[in-house]
Amino acid sequence: FCVLCSAILSSYLLGERLNLLGKLGCMLSLVGSTVMVIHAPEDEEVTTLDELLSKMKEPGFLTYAAILLAVCFLLIFYLAPRYGQSNILIYLTICSVIGAFSVSSVKGLGIAIKGFFAGRPVLQHPLTWILVITLVASITTQINYLNKSLDIFNTSLVFPIYYVLFTTIVITTSVILFKEWVTMTVVDIIGTVCGFLTIILGVFLLHAFKDMDVSLGNLPQVLQSGQQAPVTRDDKNILIEVDNSSIAPEDKPKVFTI
Repeated sequence: FCVLCSAILSSYLLGERLNLLGKLGCMLSLVGSTVMVIHAPEDEEVTTLDELLSKMKEPGFLTYAAILLAVCFLLIFYLAPRYGQSNILIYLTICSVIGAFSVSSVKGLGIAIKGFFAGRPVLQHPLTWILVITLVASITTQINYLNKSLDIFNTSLVFPIYYVLFTTIVITTSVILFKEWVTMTVVDIIGTVCGFLTIILGVFLLHAFKDMDVSLGNLPQVLQSGQQAPVTRDDKNILIEVDNSSIAPEDKPKVFTI
């Protein structure tokens, strides 16, 4: 819903235009994200910071977090200075990858706040302050690069693509951190894969055809295949005209058949 609202409001308030293929891509992205959320398993119940810390120390999540950091550093220090001004995916991928750490930090701080009101010594736990620092750094980075992308690119393109990438990264992080893939059924796995492929198709329509002038009004002209082919009249009782563009209409020879 927020994606559709941002696309519509940017068209009316900011004068930014989203063509027909972009609107279809926005709808496909929203449908794919909804399918992924529906088939995503419920989060495993984690009630203490010690339980969260034990899950974060597991090799699977540590490897995943290291890959995300490597990708983020590659995007920030190498790709962003070179291609960030021309490719909309660079800045938005940075925001989405960093979003995995911000959402995980928010979940951890939510556990810490519950523990604080329950009388646990969460302020003395080092993970609490690590989560606070991570949250501040990730949110600052997200806001920075999101504002850069909004300054350069069309708002009606930025928000749908960012929503899709962010949702995908966050769901993947939650699945790996809490090992939700162990309890997923075959139907949920197929639904998640289909939703992800639908998201990819929607992002492709949004990004690949953003410069085309396609709308419901001019759709028949876009689909029209040039000029019509000449009609051959096979009737021996009528006049057959020879199609020769180099001869004037009045000078064209006329052939009669018997």
